[in-house]
Amino acid sequence: MTAAGSLAPSAGWQATRWNAFRMAAWLGWKIESNWTDPFLFAIYSILKPLAGAAILVVMYSVITGGNFASPLFPYIFLGNAFYQYVAAVLTGVSWAVIDDREHYRTLKYIYVAPIHIPTYLLGRGVARFLTATVSVAVILLAGVAFLHLPLRWEVINGPLFGVSLVLGVVMLSMLGLILAGVTLLVAQHSFLIGDAVAGALFLFSGAIFPLEMLPAWLRPVGFAMPITYWLELVRRSLLGPVAAAFPTLAGFSNLQLLGILLGLSVLFGATAFGIFRRCDHLARERGLIDYTSNY
Repeated sequence: MTAAGSLAPSAGWQATRWNAFRMAAWLGWKIESNWTDPFLFAIYSILKPLAGAAILVVMYSVITGGNFASPLFPYIFLGNAFYQYVAAVLTGVSWAVIDDREHYRTLKYIYVAPIHIPTYLLGRGVARFLTATVSVAVILLAGVAFLHLPLRWEVINGPLFGVSLVLGVVMLSMLGLILAGVTLLVAQHSFLIGDAVAGALFLFSGAIFPLEMLPAWLRPVGFAMPITYWLELVRRSLLGPVAAAFPTLAGFSNLQLLGILLGLSVLFGATAFGIFRRCDHLARERGLIDYTSNY
């Protein structure tokens, strides 16, 4: 058995990795929901996303004079709502390194266990994904009930939404694994990595405004990010042709966008495992697996 117990396949590796993922997801949920009683946790999970969405709605109302009938409003509203997944998944996967190494100081024991470390970290991100799902659902329900968000069953493309959501979550998980690898090598203040990257990508993903509003020299960054295509697909699947009216990706069909998202997801996935493997190797060489900085 290797010291990491993570990167070398063995007999029954599929069952072993599934068990590692399942137990890591259970552990992550226990940690995320154990800081208060269930009632307060439920209230927090509802009020936090509503407060964030309310800030955006107030800003939009002030700037546009309350023009919620404009197709720009659902474009912005949905982009902001589903961007909850970006911050949650990126932070959920990468924060597990800090949680286990700095807080509980169990990362070194996990490393000598016969489990696949990337699978374990991805499982730890499931809890944040579930809380983000609740947040997105709450925001969408509030938008339909109070802001007349044009989500209608006859317009929603269920298969496109399902495929896009799954591809998007997988893609975000791979980005989170990259950050987890970097976190292994960063001793201090690495808890900021997930939030910082999610905040930076917010500007380049077209979450609340089309990429045409960026300077010309910055737009290629947005077009190179899979999150841009994922948010566009989510909008199209829920709003129909309204979302396709915006100029950024209007020239692409749904199938083309899916192909681009799939291709970028595969590319980022291969890159993620390569980067994590390298960071994992360096962290073990430098003795950073059991390092604590008291932050």
